[in-house]
Amino acid sequence: MDKIKQINLGKKHGIDISEFANPKFGIAQVMQIIYGIEDGLSKSEVKIYAKPEFNREQMKQIRLGLENGVDVSWYAKPEFDWWQMEEIRLGLEHNVDISVYAKHEYDGWQMKEIRLGLEKGIDVSIYAKPIFSSSQMEQLRLGLEEGLDVSIYAIPEFWAFEMEETRVNMSK
Repeated sequence: MDKIKQINLGKKHGIDISEFANPKFGIAQVMQIIYGIEDGLSKSEVKIYAKPEFNREQMKQIRLGLENGVDVSWYAKPEFDWWQMEEIRLGLEHNVDISVYAKHEYDGWQMKEIRLGLEKGIDVSIYAKPIFSSSQMEQLRLGLEEGLDVSIYAIPEFWAFEMEETRVNMSK
């Protein structure tokens, strides 16, 4: 999208975005800039995410974090995809120790399972390991929530359905 169209789109919203206009931005990225300004972010805050290396969903997660007053420096990095960014943002908003999972080796699904465990006050150290899939992590988290000794099935070679069967049998 060329700069003139971007500036005109901003004007339609009553906003001067000429400072942020960049031909590398698509319309959805420009809209994230507009939304940030409309929602009261300062220009210096908008500059944190108004970068072509972020796609629209990454820009959205950074914008939401800024609007909610969290430290976006944890995740305002192009190396994180939007879902990883979302899970880190949610952890920050829920005041959990995101240093446990704000790492590139975890995908968004894995980050979610670790975050959910942290939110429940669970010691996630037994499953917060990249070797476990998110489905395995879920079974370990659920077992911990039930107060089970998950060390019995915290074995990366077990399929998630095997972990689930073990967990369900232990719950009886």
